[in-house]
Amino acid sequence: MATKSKKSPRLASGRKRARQDVKLNAHNASLRSRYRTAIKKVEKAIAAGDKAKATELFAQMQSIVDSIADKGIFHKNKAARDKSRLSAKVKSLATAASA
Repeated sequence: MATKSKKSPRLASGRKRARQDVKLNAHNASLRSRYRTAIKKVEKAIAAGDKAKATELFAQMQSIVDSIADKGIFHKNKAARDKSRLSAKVKSLATAASA
C-alpha cells in the first residue's frame, strides 16, 4: 500500500496558510515542551525530597503553565489540574519533612 501524500493547496491563500502553519507548529511545540519540562522539574525535586527547591520550582512552574494555558496551547482545566496535583505533592512533602 502506497503512502498517502498530502496534497498541496491550490489557492495562494491556502499555500500561504500552509507555510505559516509550519512556523506556528514549531512555536507551539516549543511551548508544549517548556510546559512539560517545568512540570518534570518540580516532580524531580519532589522525588528527591528537596522541599525548598520544589517550592521554588513550583512558583516558576505556575507562571509558565498559566501563560501557556492563556495562549490556548493546553486547556485551562488541564493547567489547573496539573497545578493542583503538584501543589498537593509539594504540600505533602512539606508536612512529611516537618514531621
